[in-house]
Amino acid sequence: MLSLPQRERRQAWVLLAPMLVMMFLLTAWPLARTLWLSFTDAALIGGGAVPAYVGFANYLYALTDPDFLAALARTLYFTLVSVAFEGVIGVLVALLLNQQFYGRGLLRVLVILPWALPTIVNAMMWRLNFNPDYGSVNALLTQTGLIDRYRSWLGSPDSAMNAVMIADIWKNYPLVTLLTLAALQSIPEDLFEAARIDGASAWRRFRAITLPAILAPLGVALILRTIDAFKIFDIIYVMTRGGPVDSTKTLSFFVYQESFSYLRAGSGAAYAILMTLLCGILIAIYMLMLSRQRRRGITP
Repeated sequence: MLSLPQRERRQAWVLLAPMLVMMFLLTAWPLARTLWLSFTDAALIGGGAVPAYVGFANYLYALTDPDFLAALARTLYFTLVSVAFEGVIGVLVALLLNQQFYGRGLLRVLVILPWALPTIVNAMMWRLNFNPDYGSVNALLTQTGLIDRYRSWLGSPDSAMNAVMIADIWKNYPLVTLLTLAALQSIPEDLFEAARIDGASAWRRFRAITLPAILAPLGVALILRTIDAFKIFDIIYVMTRGGPVDSTKTLSFFVYQESFSYLRAGSGAAYAILMTLLCGILIAIYMLMLSRQRRRGITP
């Protein structure tokens, strides 16, 4: 006779079974197919010729391909800078929205608006903002005297990636804000009152009370944003097509071109597998950092 906890666990597995089966079918087969293609010289042309097995040749070539390594460097730059700014801006805005002031509800709606926009719409909007002839960015900067003439922000290799990152940061920092704000509102006000009575400064209250409370949701938000930023594709496709001079060609765009522009499915699959492994490494690093921070918070 099964005990109550055992019956509850069995019922839970029965209820989860359909979802687990669907997840397996939707992820395991495409992943296995991609992994198999990465060990072949498969191409999207050739009249149905059977791909030849090439072993680790695609992987070895990828690790020595200067174009792939350059795309990796651009992807890491985009990910680290974008996620860092989104984290800082998101926390600062959450701290602001956690205060009592007139119009706070309207401001919360306006903050969520960028995140609610589809990525394609956001990319098109910022592409118009950075237009070299009539864009609002040039108009604002010239009228304030920060620049003396209109510039082609998306047409210059020196500024294109930074322009794309601005668009990405503007759209995605609300995610960090929402998760951080939810954590802030769960902190009892009595803790802050007691800290004020003890003479703790604002910075000390933030370090001792606020930061430990928001650390876990902030970590979740940064992990999610790291995954999204590392595989960024759609916003770059709309705004720059990887240009100019490949200055915004990230790993996802590189895999797309290798597979569907150059029709090399085998090497494209190898690049995709390597990209997945790198993304997993970044997630593991984040998780390790979070676990260490939690242990420091628990240990006196």
